[in-house]
Amino acid sequence: MSTPPSAATSATIEFVRNSAAEFDLSVVVPAYNESARLPKTLDGLEAWSVRQPFSVEILVVDDGSRDATAAVAAGHPCGCGVIRLAHNGGKGAAVRTGMLAACGRVIGFTDADLPYRLDAIERAYATIVSAAADVVYGGRDLATSTMAVRRTAARTLASSCFRGIAGLLVGGGVTDTQCGLKVYGREAARQVFSRVHTDGFAFDAEAILVAHRLGLRAARVPVVLVNEAGSTVSLRRHAPKMLRDVVQARLRHGRRAGPMTAVTPEHDVLRAATRTRRQAA
Repeated sequence: MSTPPSAATSATIEFVRNSAAEFDLSVVVPAYNESARLPKTLDGLEAWSVRQPFSVEILVVDDGSRDATAAVAAGHPCGCGVIRLAHNGGKGAAVRTGMLAACGRVIGFTDADLPYRLDAIERAYATIVSAAADVVYGGRDLATSTMAVRRTAARTLASSCFRGIAGLLVGGGVTDTQCGLKVYGREAARQVFSRVHTDGFAFDAEAILVAHRLGLRAARVPVVLVNEAGSTVSLRRHAPKMLRDVVQARLRHGRRAGPMTAVTPEHDVLRAATRTRRQAA
């Protein structure tokens, strides 16, 4: 398996693997100080992946954690790949790094606390493999989406307000820009994330904007929210910067997507993913 450049250089889009896809699906998991929750998350992903009729790469991107996140991921028996950013760059930086490093012919990401039931990834994968779409976004606001956990009224209101503003700025008919479950065809992932500069939580919105500017075909799938207790996003604290980032992204891309110039942070590849569904069965 080929590996990305070492941490000695801040790789640009050359960081994208050019070899043939080695897995059917890659699931990227950005993680920051997640050593306590990560074992359960990886247990869940492994149990899910071995039930699938396709091969799955699990790729953990440690966003410069201060705890043992990278070591916990590297030591887990699921055989996941592990990339460690040299410094804490933000969720957007971690996701961008993972999306450009992943080996799957379909590549998606979800949060480290597995907030959504994983059957949404299966539906998104099937949509892309059938050539019905290039990109699939999870949507908490779809009619058939459900919440198995209760959200506070304040968080629901704040989230709705941000989604409304971001949706107007981004366009493309996506009204839930911040749902942390998105899946891309391999080439779509390369085209989009090599243009996404936002390192913070608003990277989702820029990725949607870029995909829309590139004319990629998008679909949405309903999600079942099963866990939100571990969310690190405080809209009251983060919303002003997120909105600034969305406005800057809108200005950056104008009427068409900007060039493929996004830079991946310095990183080390601690382990390449070694297990597929067929090996684990």
